[in-house]
Amino acid sequence: MKSDSPHEVLTVEGMTCANCAQGIRNVLKNKGLTDVEVSFAAGEVNYTPIESYSIEEITKDIHGLGYRVVDADTPVKQGMSTTEKRFLFSLIFTIPLFAHMFVDWHPLHNAWVQFALSLPVMIVGLFYFGKSAFNSLRSGVPNMDVLITIGSSSAFIYSIWGTIAYQGSEKANDFLFFETAATIITLVLLGNVIEQRSVKQTGSAIKSLGKIQAGFARKVEQHDEHEHVTEIPADLVKPGDLLQVNEGDKIVADGIILEGETTVNEALLTGESLPVEKSKGDKVTGGTICLQGNFRFRALKAGKDTVLAQIIELVKKAQTGQPDIQRIGDKVSAVFVPVVTGIALLTFLTSYFLIDLGAQEAIMRAIAVLVISCPCAMGLATPTAVMSGIGRSAKSGILFRDGKVIEQLAKVDTVVFDKTGTLTTGNFSISELNIYGDYSEEEIHSILLSLSSKSAHPISKSLVRELKGKKADLKDIKEVKGLGMTGINLHGDLLKMGSVKILSDEPKHANYDLYLTLNETCISSLKLQDEIKPDAREAVQELNAMGLKTVLLSGDHEYKCSLVAEKLGIKEFYSSQSPEQKLNVIERLKESSKVAMIGDGINDAPALNLSDVGISISDSSEVARNSAKLIVLNESGLLAVPKAMKLSRLSLRTIHQNLFWAFFYNVIAIPIAAAGLLNPMVAAFSMAFSDVVVIGNSILLQFRKLK
Repeated sequence: MKSDSPHEVLTVEGMTCANCAQGIRNVLKNKGLTDVEVSFAAGEVNYTPIESYSIEEITKDIHGLGYRVVDADTPVKQGMSTTEKRFLFSLIFTIPLFAHMFVDWHPLHNAWVQFALSLPVMIVGLFYFGKSAFNSLRSGVPNMDVLITIGSSSAFIYSIWGTIAYQGSEKANDFLFFETAATIITLVLLGNVIEQRSVKQTGSAIKSLGKIQAGFARKVEQHDEHEHVTEIPADLVKPGDLLQVNEGDKIVADGIILEGETTVNEALLTGESLPVEKSKGDKVTGGTICLQGNFRFRALKAGKDTVLAQIIELVKKAQTGQPDIQRIGDKVSAVFVPVVTGIALLTFLTSYFLIDLGAQEAIMRAIAVLVISCPCAMGLATPTAVMSGIGRSAKSGILFRDGKVIEQLAKVDTVVFDKTGTLTTGNFSISELNIYGDYSEEEIHSILLSLSSKSAHPISKSLVRELKGKKADLKDIKEVKGLGMTGINLHGDLLKMGSVKILSDEPKHANYDLYLTLNETCISSLKLQDEIKPDAREAVQELNAMGLKTVLLSGDHEYKCSLVAEKLGIKEFYSSQSPEQKLNVIERLKESSKVAMIGDGINDAPALNLSDVGISISDSSEVARNSAKLIVLNESGLLAVPKAMKLSRLSLRTIHQNLFWAFFYNVIAIPIAAAGLLNPMVAAFSMAFSDVVVIGNSILLQFRKLK
């Protein structure tokens, strides 16, 4: 559980289907909670707390529905689950019951022996399915356990009536369906076992990331002027600790290298397959692995504050979100059980009174209808695909803030890019240098280098990196905000470096990025070009090949934007745009298309919020990351954008396939059962099989190739 944020997260055991989750959701919403998201697959309940409804009361209400709130940090029990134990127990009694149909051994044909064998199975079924059915009816959202309970109980009670009414008569055998009642419960338990194991696989990304957190650390301490290195569990590491990492070790905290050099594998966090070289002053991230070398680093963040822990929380939260398409399955599931119960009753009445098939056949047909129906398949269709898709994305360094984003991103047809910091690195180089007056290029370079060396502006830093040679001998160098840099040379002349604002008259040439003046006279003008990110062109071309419209939206000058757009293959661009103007462009684009915006700066935050899907890359500002719905962790992350688009489309297609199968199965299966072409035992197997098909298709999502 968490209590340090506006959102609370409860871990709940016992949910087996979407209707279970819907029942909890209804109860909590009726008590006044807002933003309630319940994921039966993840076993979590997310909500915004209110003062009038305490955690203790919420826990009590959830327990009252037949589910159990547990501590999220409680270790998972090893060995067989409760459902597996129930299945094996039931199987022991069901096998001899089922065998009587094929083995001519007199005791197995005795009605009271069959009753004795089926009774333990029925008790298990009533405690497991019956309790769940009763609680679901209390919550106002009947689940599939209602159908199972009615079906198995009907067969059991009908058999008891036949045994008592025709005791000692051979006619009693015509009314014995104890094996049917027991087999239904056992097969559905088997389906639940398979379902639970499969659902866990769809959420394997959380487990994989969770395992990365575990391990040990080598803590370096000073005692009596002697240095000691001791091994401690990873969860005991605190910010400020000095840690030693040797070749092959897992890095257990976020920090900065103080000494040593290393090659680090960051694939598990960023999806980047190539190892990364790091040395003194570089940052390291918890969960990555030291491939070569050894080093010491100071832990800056540990435990729940690390990047890895935040990723896990983000993925878990995203997996509880519901895409809009899930509403279809939810609406159908909400009325499914009453409708199917009505169909079963109609089947019995029609078979018995109109077709005159007799009570035995009429009851078997009705039971088959109840048992073969599967609201679970519809309930599982969306959440399992969402969990699988988000899990696969997380392993590639692509983080969705909410499950809804998968559907939103899949429908995007226009991708808008910011320029500086997104398509370009933010580093600049001189593309054109003009000199006015009797000055050499070396003299101009030395003045620019001297003035730039005292500034933290990105352009100044780029000039320092590019310009080589001796600095000019200047004094009183200072930065004037909004203007540029100033300094005094040995002759007392005032030098200025900055934008067009530093000029006292019209420049000789327009559209230059930087000017240098001596006593208010322009002596040089420069054009600068951005360094385009190495993967930008490939990413844009891939998006274009997918049929998406790519747009450049920047606050930079037109000639710079046109140059970058031309190099990358972007046909439409907007330049010199203020944050307000960017919003207007996004609004216009949204009138005719679904828009994704990719940005990294504070000024991009409003546009990221307004777009259908805001995408933030790894080195973005915190404001931009908070405004985005999709976060790309890769250091060279632009290629992850088309990959995220493909994954979202594949996930949405999987959801459509799952929903189609769930609807198709029920539309076909229920009439077949009502027509008497399936006995209840085959129907129970078919019902379990339908769940497996849906879950299996979702699991395959993790392995399908992206076209």
